[in-house]
Formats: sequence, C-alpha cells, structure tokens
Amino acid sequence: MIANNSRTRRTVKKESFMQGVLALMFSQVFIKLLGYVYRCYLTNREGFGDDGNAIYSAGYNIYALLLTISSIGVPNAVSKLISERITLGDSKGAHRIFKIALATFSVIGLMGTLFLLLGAKKLSAMMGMPEAEMVLVVLSPSLFFVAICSVFRGFFNGQSKIKVTANSQSLEQVFKTVFTIVAVELVVVFSGLNTRIMAAGATVATTLSTMMSFFYLYIYYKLHRKEKLVENPVRIKSGIASKPVMQIVKAILWVSIPMSLSAILTSLNRNIDSFTVIRLLQKYLPYEEARAQYGILSGKVELLTGLPLAFNVAFSTALVPAIAAAKANRDLSKGVKRISFSLLTTIVIVLPCVVGMVVFADPILKLIFPNAPDGAYIMQICVLATIFTAMEQTINGALQGLGKIFVPAAALTIGVLLKLILNLILVPIPVEVFPLGGVVGAAFATDICHLTAFYIVYNVLKRTVRLKTSFSKMIFKPLVASGMMAVVSYGAYMLLNSIIAPKLATIIALVVAVIVYAISIFVLKIFSEEDMLMLPFGSKLYAFLTKIGIYKQK
Repeated sequence: MIANNSRTRRTVKKESFMQGVLALMFSQVFIKLLGYVYRCYLTNREGFGDDGNAIYSAGYNIYALLLTISSIGVPNAVSKLISERITLGDSKGAHRIFKIALATFSVIGLMGTLFLLLGAKKLSAMMGMPEAEMVLVVLSPSLFFVAICSVFRGFFNGQSKIKVTANSQSLEQVFKTVFTIVAVELVVVFSGLNTRIMAAGATVATTLSTMMSFFYLYIYYKLHRKEKLVENPVRIKSGIASKPVMQIVKAILWVSIPMSLSAILTSLNRNIDSFTVIRLLQKYLPYEEARAQYGILSGKVELLTGLPLAFNVAFSTALVPAIAAAKANRDLSKGVKRISFSLLTTIVIVLPCVVGMVVFADPILKLIFPNAPDGAYIMQICVLATIFTAMEQTINGALQGLGKIFVPAAALTIGVLLKLILNLILVPIPVEVFPLGGVVGAAFATDICHLTAFYIVYNVLKRTVRLKTSFSKMIFKPLVASGMMAVVSYGAYMLLNSIIAPKLATIIALVVAVIVYAISIFVLKIFSEEDMLMLPFGSKLYAFLTKIGIYKQK
C-alpha cells in the first residue's frame, strides 16, 4: 500500500485556456492557407477550373455529410465527458470512456466507409452529377480513419492538450496539400486532361492524409499512455469504472449525437446547394454553365469566406471542455467570463474579415484565381453569413459545455429549412431579373440560415447565463474600427492601382487594412484591462499601451 502511494507518476501538464485556443487558432489558419494553396492550384490548373471544382465539391459535400454523421461531433462530446471525469479526479473513468468510444466509433466509421463505397453510383446520380462517382469511391476509406482520429482528439482535448489536436490537423493538411498536387500531376501524365479523373485524383490526397493523421495520434498516445492524472477519490461522486459498457456507450452517444447534429445540419446546408443549385439553374441555363456557376460558389467563394472561421473554431472547440469543467467544479462565473471574452474576440476577428471581403471581393478573386476570377458579387453576398456563423459557433461551444446540447441543433434545423425554401424560390430566378436570384440566391439563403440560427442560440445563452456584454463594446466600436479600415485601405488601393500592378496594389492595400484595424482596436479601447490580460502576452501589451498613454495607469 505504501509502495503504491509512493510510486512516482508522470503527470499531464495542462495548457491554459488561451494557450489551447492560440495553438488551435494558428493550426486552423495554417490549414486554411494550405487549403488555399491546393485549391488555387486546382482552380488554375488547365483541365480542372470551375468544372473540376463542381465535381470535386459535389462529391466532397456528400463525403462531408457522412463524415459529420460518423465523427464530427465526437471530439467535443468525448472532450466534454473526459473533462468532467478529470475535474472530479476520476482518471480511470476518463480512460475507460476513451477506450469504449474508440471501439464504438471504429464500428460506426467502418459502416460509413462501406455505405459510401457501395452507394457511390446511386448518390452521384441523385445529385445529378454522375461524374462524382469516382470521387466518392476514393474518399470512402477516410471515413473510418477520421472517426478514429476524432476520438483521439476528443481524448486529448478533454485533458487540455489541445496542441496535440492542432498538430495532427496541421500534419494532415500538409500531406493533403502535397498529395493533391502530386496525384493530379500523375493523373495528367497517365490520363491527360480528364477533369473527372483529375477530380478523383485530387481526393486520393484526403484519404492518404487522414491515414497519416491517425498514425501520428496513435503513436503520440502510445508514447504518452503512461501519463496519469492524480486520482481524487473524495471528489468522485459517481464512478464510471463499475458501469456496464452499454451504459457508457449510451452516455457517449447521448452527448455526441446532438453535438453531431449541428455539424450534420451545417453539412446538409451545403448539400442543399449540391442537390438543388445545378438542377434549378438548368431551368434557364445549359448544364455546363449551371455546373460552372455551382463551381464558383462551392469551389472559390465558400473557400474564401470560410477563412475567418478558421480563427474562430478554436474558441468553439476550447470552450466545450472549459465550460464543462467550470460547471463540474461549480465555478460558473469563470466560465461566463470566458464566454463573454470569446464572443468579443470572435467579433473583433471576424467582422473586419467580412468587411474586407465585401470591399475587396473582385481584387481578391483576381489575385488568387487569375485564370478563373468570376464570382465577386456572389462572394459579397455569401460572406455576410460568416459573421453569424462565427458567433453561432462560439455560442454553440458554450451551450454544449453548459449541457444545452440540443439547442444548437434545433436552431440550425430551423435555419436549414429556411435555406431550402429560399433556394427553391430564388435560384430558379435569373440574377438579371432579380439581384438575389440564381446562384446568388443560394448564397443569400445561407445568410438567412445562419442569421436565424444565431438569433436563437444567442437568446437561449442570454437566458442561461448573465453575459457581460454591451452594445458599444460588442457592436458599435468594432463597426467603427472596421469602417475606418475599409475607407483607408480602399483609398490606398484606388491610389496605388493607377500607379503599380493591380495585384501588388491589392496586397499592399490588404496590409494597410490590417495595420489600420489593429491600431483602431486599441485607440477605441475595445478590450478592457481584464480582456487584455486574457490575451496571449496580454500583460506586456497592456503595459506598453499604458506607457504610450492609450490606457490609463491605475
């Protein structure tokens, strides 16, 4: 007994909330940037373009929907359950949850793989795009590997080791970028400029990269599996160790299914476009042109407008275990401060991105997709959804941590139904007849979808906890800062555009926008002293701003 008590153990070093957020934020931005690299390559590659994007995106959206069903809600669900057990000092229970979740989702992932593999032909026919069949076949094995990876990531997130998740995702995207380019070039060498086969070749990279991510997580787990968290028998109120396996499986599914529903509905939102846009556009456009229009929306616009969400997903991911731990520890006031800070930071990060994409839509598309720059108006409409989606993501993370796991799914269900109705009404109307018709109508429908979902979840959150928010701090000041940024940067662009090359003028103007906005944030004092201290290196930054007179010395 004495020997057991005196045995030395390696303990897990926990990250702070903002350390985890920062690690995941950098990872997500890195992933998005690499995503731009290979999508820009594909879009500008001879033989691919908007047609290839349409085939690739149609197949990928079906895959993403099945992926969501089998695994997307899993990391947050597992991290919530693991975090609760660890907070109560139940390390053995946490590991038992992990092992049972791993077995459960291995089976679910294998079922998803078989369904996609055997149903590829029928699914592609249902979309009205039989060219996507090969894409679905090639993607099918990755469903199994992603389901397993999701459990590992949830296990590490629940231990506040979010850097492991960030590293695995970054590694996956590096391999995906490299493999995409290599695979497509090999297809061109052996099969020529066949758009259908090039699209399938591009998706080989997804399967290979998910396998590499799995190997990284598995090796990390094996190397660190002896790490133990200190047991606290006094605080363990309900042991997991003695519960039957099926009871734990039900507990995992009870949390993961509603969390997955939100992601499923987000994926379904994209699949509404996959199933409706091309069919409805064909009422007044030839098939090839309708497919190209859908390719603009799915291949370029959604890619660009999703960049700001890369910053934000870190907050939604980190909030789930943080709020769950605060609730289990009966210290909800600390959790509320993190929610308020996360909402403010979401607005400060995402709002200028949205404004910048509205103002610079055409120059950005010409800069990134010089061989296929169409879609500025579609992008200006579509990017408006980004601010609502970002706020919705952050609030959903808070609600899930608080145990309100069905609310996000219910809110998004209403939004998706509105999206479907608006698609059916607006897309069949040519944009020349009505400014929000055609493929622009699908983008506008996405705006309404996420505005509705955000409105619902925000009101539920306000009724659940007392948020420390104010109109001036959350809305007015960020809008003023974004407006100042837009006026100065666009003025710089117009001036430079007549002197230097348009692409260089765009780059310089965007750099000016970042500098002006950063200065505006601190001049307008959007962040309070308490907020500043929560930022990475916040104490040093606050000391510097106090020294130069922006903040008053206390």
